[in-house]
Amino acid sequence: MYPIISLFGLSLGTYGICCVIGGALAIWLAIRNGKRFQQDRFAMLEACVWALIGGFLGAKLLYLLVSFSDIMEMFQTSGFNWNTISSLLEGGFVFYGGLLGGLAALLLYLHHFQLPYGVYLSSITPAIPLAHAFGRIGCFFAGCCYGKPVGWGIAMQQIPDVPRIPIQLIEAGCLLVIFTGLLLLQRRRAHAPALRIYLISYAVCRFALEFFRGDELRGIWLGRSTSQWISLAIILYFALAALLTDMNHRIHHTENWRKMNNEKENSNSNSIMRGMSGDTSEMSKDGVRQKYRDSER
Repeated sequence: MYPIISLFGLSLGTYGICCVIGGALAIWLAIRNGKRFQQDRFAMLEACVWALIGGFLGAKLLYLLVSFSDIMEMFQTSGFNWNTISSLLEGGFVFYGGLLGGLAALLLYLHHFQLPYGVYLSSITPAIPLAHAFGRIGCFFAGCCYGKPVGWGIAMQQIPDVPRIPIQLIEAGCLLVIFTGLLLLQRRRAHAPALRIYLISYAVCRFALEFFRGDELRGIWLGRSTSQWISLAIILYFALAALLTDMNHRIHHTENWRKMNNEKENSNSNSIMRGMSGDTSEMSKDGVRQKYRDSER
């Protein structure tokens, strides 16, 4: 692929260029969405910057955690020096770490300045798959995050002459579909649960796509990658939340139904009692009239 391109005499990394373009478009989209909710554009810009910083730190931290054994082996082989440290700082990110770190930083910002959570999350969420899609295109040009070998694939620079599944472009396509779906949904329902829909959709896609990944340094546990376990946790969490919500709704519905029936039965009983008391009253009146007639006789 083309990890480095020459532009105006400068050598630039294609991955970095794609990330910058994706990040800029994401910020522009978040600010544009914020205007629909009458939010200040500078506050939205600050929120995006916080999310980007948290995302960068989270993505790097999770990479270091899942690659800890490989990193220690590299230090033993090459020694603990600036070259090995700089190589760790330059590359190696795990998206889910960036997602968690970005959301954590964003929520801290919103909490600190007492800004509405729902409005900002609705504004920023569609920008996440957009920026991520450009990041995956950057992965394709850089030749990282490649797929398994296949006859019809594309050769990566790291492993030349071995055609591989262009899983980066496939994931980028999935992300753009999710992005488009979120935009269309928010046009119909401004306060749609965008974050929940995005997390579930991406978790399903990522879990499936991981089976076709060919790079090994991604953290494998019990035959599944770290990203697959995180995807599975997200899917199970929302499935359990939906189940509990449905059960709670059914319980409340049953309680309301019983309450209505009890009120109806009580109402019927009261009507019967009033009818009986009315009949007794009439009988008493008839008895008094009969005694009065007898006395007249």
